[in-house]
Amino acid sequence: MREYKGSEIRNIAVVGHGASGKTSLVDALAFVSGSSKRHGSVKDGTALTDGAPEEIERGYSINLGCAFAEWQDTKINLIDTPGYLDFQGDAIAGLAAADGALCVVPATSGVEVGTERMFREAVRRRDPVLFVVSMMDKEHADFDRIYQQIKTRLTSKVIPVEVPVGQGADFHGVVNLFTKRAHQFKRGVKTGEYEETDIPAESKELFDRYYNELIESISATDDTLLEHYLEGGEISREEAVAGMKEAMKRQELFPLFCVSGELNYGTQALLSTMVEVMPNAFEMEELHAFKGAEGDATVEIHAADDGPCAAHVFKTTSEPHVGDVTFFRLFSGTINSGDELYNATRSGAEKLNHLSISQGKERIEIPRLHAGDIGCVAKLRNTHTNDTLSTRQHPVRMPPIEFPEGQIQMAVHATNRADEEKLQLGLHRLHDEDPTFEVHYNTETHETIVSGLGERHLEVNASKLKRKFGVVAELTKPKIAYRETLKAKAEGQGRHKKQSGGRGQFGDCWVRFAPEPRGSGYTFKDEIVGGSIPRQFIPAVDRGIQEAAVRGVLAGFPLVDFRVELFDGSYHTVDSNEMSFKMAGILAFKAVAAKCKPVLLEPLDELEIFTPDDYMGDVLGDLSSRRGHILGTEPADNSTVIRAIVPQAELHSYAASVQSMTHGRASFKRRFKGYEEAPHDVAQQVIEEHAKEREEELVAH
Repeated sequence: MREYKGSEIRNIAVVGHGASGKTSLVDALAFVSGSSKRHGSVKDGTALTDGAPEEIERGYSINLGCAFAEWQDTKINLIDTPGYLDFQGDAIAGLAAADGALCVVPATSGVEVGTERMFREAVRRRDPVLFVVSMMDKEHADFDRIYQQIKTRLTSKVIPVEVPVGQGADFHGVVNLFTKRAHQFKRGVKTGEYEETDIPAESKELFDRYYNELIESISATDDTLLEHYLEGGEISREEAVAGMKEAMKRQELFPLFCVSGELNYGTQALLSTMVEVMPNAFEMEELHAFKGAEGDATVEIHAADDGPCAAHVFKTTSEPHVGDVTFFRLFSGTINSGDELYNATRSGAEKLNHLSISQGKERIEIPRLHAGDIGCVAKLRNTHTNDTLSTRQHPVRMPPIEFPEGQIQMAVHATNRADEEKLQLGLHRLHDEDPTFEVHYNTETHETIVSGLGERHLEVNASKLKRKFGVVAELTKPKIAYRETLKAKAEGQGRHKKQSGGRGQFGDCWVRFAPEPRGSGYTFKDEIVGGSIPRQFIPAVDRGIQEAAVRGVLAGFPLVDFRVELFDGSYHTVDSNEMSFKMAGILAFKAVAAKCKPVLLEPLDELEIFTPDDYMGDVLGDLSSRRGHILGTEPADNSTVIRAIVPQAELHSYAASVQSMTHGRASFKRRFKGYEEAPHDVAQQVIEEHAKEREEELVAH
């Protein structure tokens, strides 16, 4: 294929809810343009951009996929994004690499939560958006209903540019409002061929209704066009298209088209429209990147071939027998295959051998990539998602993609203990592929914790662990990191004496325990006078008490926020040593801590929930049932923000519950708040469960 300069490139992210027809549409656009030789099918597992076994098995996109269509001397990079919220991270990465969005809405089910989320994300990024009503050939397809849904739920600035001729099984053409001509499709053709005709009688009413609306909407965005229109002048197609393109860049208009990706109907017109109205890289505003690896000064990045090289990594995948494949958007400069670039994010050099572009599962090697294009390369040594590749002479770091935070946490362990090392390696490789999949080790509960955007997200990654790394992993409810503390003062003795022939062991100490304010930790005071315990043995008492405190009093959880005073004791000149006094400290803890009214502390999280007003009552009621303390509510954009403090023990299934309650329209953030005393009934249940676990462990051993 020939080389394309930035002005000849369009970067389009295809977004929308799951099962809206995005992958079928991308496959159709690449096939109709002649850039892909096979028209694949999601149902058959042969779609161009769905290549992972998990995608083929489930029948929906999980990973971001890249393809391209060559049309009218233009290369259209198509970034197929997942639609389900569990995999939203890749959809956001796709938008970050693109200059505009194709928002796909099915003619059957209409606007759903994934459509809303990704449209609002594109608007937030100031990207022009083009709407496409897909699946016009399916039963119950209704173009006008979907148009009204988009208008009421997404934006009042949407305007049809095409209207269908027939719907459902009778869908056989489209009328273009700009050209006032109809495309009548030929049944059974493979590449969307059509016959251009006058507007058929069945579509005349629809055309008349929407044509005036289209011209009025475009004219209202441009003073010159508006004046011409009000004077009764005819606005030419060229003027209307130019006016729409400028209005789209300002997000004042969102054109609407209709297609059938399965039949390829409407795809040629859509390709032509993307070339005409979607911006190329030169037409987008310049970006600002940070200078150097550490600097906070910024520099403008322009899409120019003669500018310093700056490429941003938006996706990393791991392929069997290949290794990591790095996908990047080249924002400035040119890259030749074999060039060495500098990773300013990690301060390392990378050689870009076998520079390629992606056509679904296939990678096509190219000699050179120009500013504004999207490429990929395999086997970089230490480059990951959100890194920037530049040059040593002009090192820069592009602004990072802001990925959503994890909504659900699970503990993970290998079913075969021998695989634990492979498990850790696999988990961290999966995080490199998908930054929304996070991994950390909880030192208090001794569990590896994974977090993601939903249960389906974690299940898919467990499947990837087995396929890519040969590790069978089990996901379980995480243990809660309870703690214990004291509510009263007490004192007592710890005396360790052992005599079994020969040299014995002797250590004796008297201590006082007292509670301390929450969060103050552990304090040890040496109040020994007169040498009743020699100086060299006093640290051993401290160590013994700290060791015993880790195992707690009530349920095996660490005892925190207390003070110990060592005020008396005795020793033996021959039998006393550090180990004896450490044992005395352990015995002192057991004797005294139990008398200080120990209580269980439970960890709390602060939640910030963004919910549509319609569901606020349900969300508040659910929080109350989880022993949540509501801090307050306040209005936000099209929603309400609820702030609450909730015990971690009540939040295990919260992500699924809040999605179910709000039909996927709410989101939330959580952060650790602190510890508070658990209610008596909760504490008793935890203590009983711990006792049962200890009993089972003893039986097992």
